[in-house]
Amino acid sequence: TVNEVVKILGKKSVFPVLTRLLEKGVLQLQEEISEQYKPKLVKYIKLQQTYLQQENLAILIEELSNANKQRQLVLSYFQLQAQVKKPISVKHLIEFANSTPAVVKSLIDKQIFVAYYLSEDRVSFEKDSDSHFTLSHPQKKAFDLIKTNFSNNDCTLLHGVTASGKTEIYIKLIEDHINNNKQVLFLLPEIAITTQLVQRLVAYFGNQVAVFHSKYSNNERIEVWNQVLENSEKAKVVIGVRSALFLPFSNLGLIIVDEEHEQTYKQEAPAPRYHARDCALVLAKLHQAKVLLGSATPSLESYYNVQINKYRLVELAERYGNVMLPEIKLIDLKDKYFRKKMIGHFSDELITEISRVLELGQQVILFQNRRGFSPYIECISCGHVPSCSSCNVSLTYYKNKNHLRCHYCGYTIACPSHCHVCQSVEITTKGFGTEQIELELMKLFPNKNIGRMDQDTTRGKFGYEKIIDSFKNRSTDILIGTQMLAKGLHFNNVTLVGILNADNLLNQPNFRAYERAFQLMTQVAGRAGRYDKKGLVIIQTYGVNHPIIQQVLDNDFQSMYKEQLAERQNFKYPPFYKLIKLTLKNKDYDKLKEGAMWLYNVLSQNMTIPILGPEEPAINRIRNEYIRTILIKIPKEKNLISTKQIIQKTLNSFETISFYRAIKITVNVDNY
Repeated sequence: TVNEVVKILGKKSVFPVLTRLLEKGVLQLQEEISEQYKPKLVKYIKLQQTYLQQENLAILIEELSNANKQRQLVLSYFQLQAQVKKPISVKHLIEFANSTPAVVKSLIDKQIFVAYYLSEDRVSFEKDSDSHFTLSHPQKKAFDLIKTNFSNNDCTLLHGVTASGKTEIYIKLIEDHINNNKQVLFLLPEIAITTQLVQRLVAYFGNQVAVFHSKYSNNERIEVWNQVLENSEKAKVVIGVRSALFLPFSNLGLIIVDEEHEQTYKQEAPAPRYHARDCALVLAKLHQAKVLLGSATPSLESYYNVQINKYRLVELAERYGNVMLPEIKLIDLKDKYFRKKMIGHFSDELITEISRVLELGQQVILFQNRRGFSPYIECISCGHVPSCSSCNVSLTYYKNKNHLRCHYCGYTIACPSHCHVCQSVEITTKGFGTEQIELELMKLFPNKNIGRMDQDTTRGKFGYEKIIDSFKNRSTDILIGTQMLAKGLHFNNVTLVGILNADNLLNQPNFRAYERAFQLMTQVAGRAGRYDKKGLVIIQTYGVNHPIIQQVLDNDFQSMYKEQLAERQNFKYPPFYKLIKLTLKNKDYDKLKEGAMWLYNVLSQNMTIPILGPEEPAINRIRNEYIRTILIKIPKEKNLISTKQIIQKTLNSFETISFYRAIKITVNVDNY
């Protein structure tokens, strides 16, 4: 087997070796499917048949008078059975009786108890008995309108402001479909949101909810797969990230795509490079199911589809319970630094507001969309910046581990005490990440509990749950985080949100930068004052008059939409043009340059549509492979299938040239 070859060669990656041997005919390939999944068996016990008769039981209790622990366990068994009225597991009995496995074993050996095993789900949920609610008038109106829309259109966009109560509408729609014996798929962009949403849906639907994402083990995911395949009552509602689309549904009635604007719905690597929102529409069509897209900040594409009557629109313009939208306050960083009113990366006003909120026993969320301590370190004397040996990118500094790390390949070195170029010891950090903010807060508020939520702190199966539960239970006073915090999390005691540097979001080399900046800032702002307390959002920026900042200030989605749509039309971007990005990679720079130019020339000769490139991206080398990209823009009126056929034919010709064969090419349709 391949695993045995790994052990023989002592290498992790043996496929290149095996491929060469297969090509030479030295090896033959034989495929065999073996099932590695094993059901989880739980040990249960029951009383021996003989002792079910009253007189025999009385004799047994008398006989055990000298074995007090065994006697106590038998009596506890009857107490527990009277309470639960269902089979009793060994684990449950031991906990209930405060006993030990040794006592249970003794009773089994004496043939007083009989042990047996039952197959049990690795993940199961229980319904909350007090979970019912009624929709408010605006929610009921939206709910009825969605149902009306579904009768004549398969897709509806629910555009509701943050904290408008979209989840309650989702629950009522799910209930309708379950009552009609249909399956429901609930897609989420991030595992972090799954944690909170599972709690809310389980409270209402109990053991009808199944969860599917990569933090679960293979065995747990196989159980969900089987439950969906069998149309089991245990998987009437499947909550999952984008991969949940590929579960074997047989009776799908509704797909909900929450936070539909999120870029994490797009699979970038490995192939297939699909967009879960678009695939959800295709899956729904196969099952004659309905699709509900939900967001407080819809993507331009989805909102444009509403404008051209492809989707229907339902709006929720006010927060649930008439809770006020948070007040948004802008802080001019240029002015604050000039007046020396900054402590670290915090303005005096932000520090004052954090202190005020904490004194009231309320909580704070701080947003900085960059992890680590600082993006890079720099020598003051010569300007040298340590970079990755395999990638054309600076190394990120982590203070708590005192090392520099590449976020692309994982390359790590100890933090240097002097410059490797000029030997100077004057080295400084540049920029700031979540780790640096955490350390600054510890100095400013030494008696407060501070949490951090980013990719570095959420590793492991329950990484998200621990951080979210700690904050929800008010064990954490201030939570710092990256964009994970912007995705539909609900905390009823948060009244202050701080965005530490809004300019980082705006100054991105991407045609979606302004749209995403608006979405992120609006979503982060929406975490404040979600219940009875009015929230405050403080945005620190150098560009207080920037159009996007002003649109966030006014919560003006329509202005942002119109401006960005006009720009997209002028510069030939979605939704008016479809994008196909070809990425070429090779370790030989000259070969890659020549191959990319050949491909560009042939494509240009065969197509009369805009083709940009070949260009080097901002990070033009990753894992020792140089990168070049070609961007093809296809007008909406152009036949997409024939264009794709020309591209594929050109790629096939490219691969026939032996000199270029080593160049890797990936095709990414809608690469955003």
